[in-house]
Amino acid sequence: MATQGEVKEQVVDRVPKRITELQFGILSNQDIVNQAVIEVSDRHVYDAVANGPNRAVTKHGPMDGRMGISSKSASCETCGEDLKSCNGHFGHVKLALPAFHIGYLKMIIEVLHCICKECSSILLDEPSRQKYVKSLRRPDLDSLQRTAICKKISGECRKVKKCPHCGATNGPVRKVAGHPLKVVHLKFDAYNKSNAKRKEMPRGKPEFDKSFETAKQGNGELDKHIRKAVDDMNPLRVLNLFKRIKTTDCPLLGMSKGRPEMFIWQYVPAPPVTIRPSVAQEAATTEDDITNKLGDIVQISSLIRAGLAKGLPVQTIMEQWDFLQLQIALYVNSDVPGLQAQGVGKHIRGFCQRLKGKQGRFRGNLSGKRVDFSGRTVIGPDPNLSIEEVAVPERVAKNMTYPEKVSRYNIEKLRACVKRGKFKHPGANFVLKQDGRRLVLEILQKLNKLDQTAEQLQIGDVVERHIEDGDIVLFNRQPSLHKLSILSHKAKIRPWRTFRLNECVCNPYNADFDGDEMNLHVPQTEEARTEAIELMGVKNNLATPKNGTPIIAAIQDFITCAFLTSRKDLFLDRKTFALMCSYMFNGDSVRDPETGKYHKIDLPPPVIMKPQMLWTGKQVWNVLMRPYKESKVLVNLDAACKQYKGKMKDLNEDDAWLVVRNSEVMCGVMDKSTVGDGKKDSVFYVMMRDFGPDYAVQAMNRLAKLSARWLTNRGFSIGVSDVTPGRKLVERKTKLIQDAYVEAKKIVDLYNTGKLERDAGCDEELTMENKISGVLNKVRGEAGDICFSELTQWNSPLIMAKCGSKGSNINVAQMVACVGQQIIGGARVQDGFQDRTLPHFAKGGRLPDAKGFVANSFYSGLTPFEFIFHAMSGREGLVDTAVKTAETGYMSRRLMKSLEDLSAQFDDTVRNSASQIVQFRYGDDNLDPVDMEGKAKPVNFNRSFDHARTTTWDNDERGLLPEEIREITKARLDAKRREIQRYSETGQELKFIEDNLDYVDQKESKRNFYDEVQGFILGKAADLERLTTRFVEVQEDNRQKGEAIADDVGFSNIVDGVSKISRRCLEYFLDLCLTKHAQSHVQPGHAVGAVGAQSIGEPGTQMTLKTFHFAGVAGMSITQGVPRIKEIINASKVISTPIITCELENKHDVRAARLVKARIEKTYLKDITHYIEDVWYNDGNYLNMRIDWDTVNALGLELTKNDLELAILKAPKLKIGTDYGRVEFFSNHIRIYVPDLSDPQSEKHKKLAATRSAASKAKNSTDDAYFARIQMLKRAIPEIAIKGYPEATRAIIKKEDNEQEDISLIVEGYGLKLIMATPGVKGTHTYTNSVLESFAVLGIEAARSTIIKEIASVMGSMDIDPRHMQLLADVMTYKGDVLGITRFGLAKMRDSVLQLASFEKTPDHLFEAGYRGKSDGVQGVSECIILGQSMSIGTGSFKVVRKLNLSQDDVGRKGDAFEGLFSW
Repeated sequence: MATQGEVKEQVVDRVPKRITELQFGILSNQDIVNQAVIEVSDRHVYDAVANGPNRAVTKHGPMDGRMGISSKSASCETCGEDLKSCNGHFGHVKLALPAFHIGYLKMIIEVLHCICKECSSILLDEPSRQKYVKSLRRPDLDSLQRTAICKKISGECRKVKKCPHCGATNGPVRKVAGHPLKVVHLKFDAYNKSNAKRKEMPRGKPEFDKSFETAKQGNGELDKHIRKAVDDMNPLRVLNLFKRIKTTDCPLLGMSKGRPEMFIWQYVPAPPVTIRPSVAQEAATTEDDITNKLGDIVQISSLIRAGLAKGLPVQTIMEQWDFLQLQIALYVNSDVPGLQAQGVGKHIRGFCQRLKGKQGRFRGNLSGKRVDFSGRTVIGPDPNLSIEEVAVPERVAKNMTYPEKVSRYNIEKLRACVKRGKFKHPGANFVLKQDGRRLVLEILQKLNKLDQTAEQLQIGDVVERHIEDGDIVLFNRQPSLHKLSILSHKAKIRPWRTFRLNECVCNPYNADFDGDEMNLHVPQTEEARTEAIELMGVKNNLATPKNGTPIIAAIQDFITCAFLTSRKDLFLDRKTFALMCSYMFNGDSVRDPETGKYHKIDLPPPVIMKPQMLWTGKQVWNVLMRPYKESKVLVNLDAACKQYKGKMKDLNEDDAWLVVRNSEVMCGVMDKSTVGDGKKDSVFYVMMRDFGPDYAVQAMNRLAKLSARWLTNRGFSIGVSDVTPGRKLVERKTKLIQDAYVEAKKIVDLYNTGKLERDAGCDEELTMENKISGVLNKVRGEAGDICFSELTQWNSPLIMAKCGSKGSNINVAQMVACVGQQIIGGARVQDGFQDRTLPHFAKGGRLPDAKGFVANSFYSGLTPFEFIFHAMSGREGLVDTAVKTAETGYMSRRLMKSLEDLSAQFDDTVRNSASQIVQFRYGDDNLDPVDMEGKAKPVNFNRSFDHARTTTWDNDERGLLPEEIREITKARLDAKRREIQRYSETGQELKFIEDNLDYVDQKESKRNFYDEVQGFILGKAADLERLTTRFVEVQEDNRQKGEAIADDVGFSNIVDGVSKISRRCLEYFLDLCLTKHAQSHVQPGHAVGAVGAQSIGEPGTQMTLKTFHFAGVAGMSITQGVPRIKEIINASKVISTPIITCELENKHDVRAARLVKARIEKTYLKDITHYIEDVWYNDGNYLNMRIDWDTVNALGLELTKNDLELAILKAPKLKIGTDYGRVEFFSNHIRIYVPDLSDPQSEKHKKLAATRSAASKAKNSTDDAYFARIQMLKRAIPEIAIKGYPEATRAIIKKEDNEQEDISLIVEGYGLKLIMATPGVKGTHTYTNSVLESFAVLGIEAARSTIIKEIASVMGSMDIDPRHMQLLADVMTYKGDVLGITRFGLAKMRDSVLQLASFEKTPDHLFEAGYRGKSDGVQGVSECIILGQSMSIGTGSFKVVRKLNLSQDDVGRKGDAFEGLFSW
């Protein structure tokens, strides 16, 4: 960070003119000369006279001082400014001969294709030309349509062989292979290639041939190659052709501005010296690559000029001309293919290399920059900090400053800061006076003038003071995968050298304290600080926008402490309880964040009075949630704890169901599920949702302090004794493993004897592997269960696994009992040696220990071969992680680039920066995922109802009758429904619920929500009614039996206790529902695209890379994980495991399923034959096959002999039918006769004899050829497909797990259209996982829903809100075609040159923009960042309109448009 001299002003209030559009184009020769201040004509950089670093630069050389300067001391000779103010000036080099521009070479060839190579007219007849001109002049054309029309024109011109204007012959124009810049015209290509007997020689061909006469005389060999002669299109010739092109034809070539001759260099611009500075070394200076190249160009150009004047041989000139073009090409793009091979020397950086790539201008200096006011150091934990704070080391605070303006309120504070100076905190580093002077306090301190400066401080000056407690800072950890990776904290200045943060905030950053480093940034204006704390503040980001679950919550030690303090068996006397409460608070009072008042802590009454007053650990939590009686925090929550097994909720024997009523814990423990992250039924989440984030933050701070102190006093450690197994455990484990080995041996024996029953879709080996894996995996699970039953409840690893703070049951089991089976690549360890995994085992061994089963535990220690198996498995994990990081990083970047500029608008639509609509309402319901309380729903009805009932409970208040409940609800909701009345197109009122899809409008989600609320309350009313009816039945029974009738009072108490709903409760519940729904609306300007991209990209980093998941059937796997996500978002045509799921008409009969399977699945001849043999006899031979008709019938193949005969004769590539082969049937046998073609008697031989040459006859006359053909057929015939669809490789019948055992069919392969039409398949219920096939067969809406469904199925376990996936699917399909999230898809979605250039292939997009004359409206996010403007999403999405209060006299009268015409 600069401490002396001038620093760029951070924020400018008086903004210069805003760039509203960037126009791209090409400079003409005149422009190049006009912008230049000198002509560069000397290759020498410095004068040869002097030596050393102060040599004078050569006039008109590449470093001429008039083009700017690169040293800090000199001043520019053109404008007289110094390095900071002068951007430099251009020069130019005049070339002796024109040269091709490497960037536009493609376009040059394209233009040459479209014009006649003699008269330069466009190769279209007049009517076509007029048609295209008309279509290009349409005002509503976007660039994609324009490009499509130009492509069409180019396609038509390429077909034209004869110019319609001058009749000249035209052929294709090609680049010469192996030469980067040579272009040739294959003028007579069509004539030379034609095999027609009566072909006419085109015009000009005789003259062209005649021109070789002289050359032929000198070289006799030339005659052979004369047909290969082509027309050389050198730059001079092309330039002359281009100059003759009519200006009216330019738009047809795709150019809206400029002319084609501008693509050819005649003058080369010399860039300012500023961008190619020379680096001074001891004796000499090193020049930039571009300066050197410029010198080379000047030199060769002058050589050619001299050569032309002298009249050197043409060959020499041509060679020099080629070299000149090469040097200019390297100057622009040093990566030209075919240049590096010629050994041009070391790799240089041309202009293209400076722009492209991660370190190039676009990505390295424009889209992302290095910044001032930032620090980086190692991080550490500090539970004493609030989760909103970050501890900043003093030495960082002294270096990072905040510019505070002096006012009458802070002048004394700032004077004190100035007096302390730079080296004492809290001090100041600089003072900016109002007259523009900048005082450096470090220097003034040495002169002892600090006190004087402090006294002279005036209101309006700016003091750059050190950071102090409470300053707003931004804290960030890379990789920044989602928006929560950079949050705003309040600084807390502390000694030592690390940043410290509360451990609760580790989750969003994904930080740990094993050496991680983090970055700190200091916002420099009040506006920036306000936005930072409001939008990025920790307390405003407790929930993740991925799905609305809490992400900042208790972790690790805090969860362990929460679990131990809330256990049933913790009783505390008064002093211990009071001590624990004091751990949580600062002093003896608590500040209410809403009112700012301080309250005394109220201790709850003890649970046990005699013989001693005792409080429970659960009461510590009551105090933590609600420390004083006036507090409005009344938490109501029913939630399952981590150990809950689904039996008896509040009476659970493990105390694993948490019930909190009005902030009092009734039962249950606090563990990962109830205080950790990722669950919406957690204490902190409920506090945040119901009472605001401030209270949740306070509660987390209290837990952090409590756990640090209480766990320290209690002690919580882990040692070898914790993982030592007991004798009983060892015995039971040994028995388990022995049983498993016996079981595995049985399976192997069955396999070896061939008696193993195969699973569906698997061969014997796979079946054996699956069964053994099942047996061995059970061992580890059971061993873990034994551990849990044997270990004491005070066992540390067990406590951690139980409460979810770290580790799992498996980790404990591996330490204590057994490490288990090692899996590599989804299977047991493969053979690394011949037929065995390691030389320690017998060959062909398939028993558990030979295939990577580790029977030892980490406590007992692994044997060497177990160790190597374990290491192999570990290595796979490491490689997987490394590969996955790169893959998901690139995937996230692509997603972000495609979705970055989408935002919710004020009209509820989601649009991109060009205002194209992507969604009419975000996620169909316009709700923000971060505010979802339920599973993608805005209100968790059960919890809200419990909360309403508990907080409004009053024993004196009457419960409503079911009918009253219904009436109140209906009345309240009907009033709301009237606000969203449904109207037809003619304005008539329609029913609220409408089945007709024509009347669907944008308010459906609101209507559905009201219906859901009503349905929930009516359900409660029905429960109440059922209970009352039940009581009446009991009374009736008692009356008939003559027993005492139950009294009404007792009954009403029961009813009230179970399901009383008072009027206040109902009103409050309805208020809650409607308010929460209204609050969860997505805010206009919200960057839904960026958040969506992060919500899909960030979980991608946790996904496994190569996972296969069985589609309910063993042996059929579906690609999952990162590769599958890549396939979906790339919109790949070919996917690795295409699967079509078919619902059958008859779901219960397997025979029907087999018939359908036979119709779809590709069946080969080998599947229904016993054997195939070749039978030879005197007169010839045949191939004999035995058909197994039983198999045909069993498979349900509807085959006849005719079908088989046709399939064999028409088999592609085998030519049995065309060679007059025949097929005969003898009972179960098929005989195939294939005649010998070399036999003079065969029919085909007679026909071919006339056309065959003698050589080919001799070649085929051997017997060997015929024998070889028969052997080939013998191998190929079994592979003939006789039934099924060509792309359906196999079909599997799948039985569902439901009670009816429904049968469905799963087909591997493509062919959705055919399968839908197959008899026996329900076409409307057939689904494919290939997005593009779905699009081709069923259309764009089907493709959209396929994308959503597929992403949801891959990322199902990631719990991503469906709205994010819908947005991604809409972005891929809103143009009416499925566009992948790749550079090709992005180019079709967006027109912005800058955005495409900042993504990939930077130079190509810029050259294309220059050629087409594109303009960029600077609307999107990337463009605004590049040009340093505020973007139009988020807080930049609105403008302020206000009255200027100017009178007409101030402004004057505005004249009419035509007034000036009549002024004469």
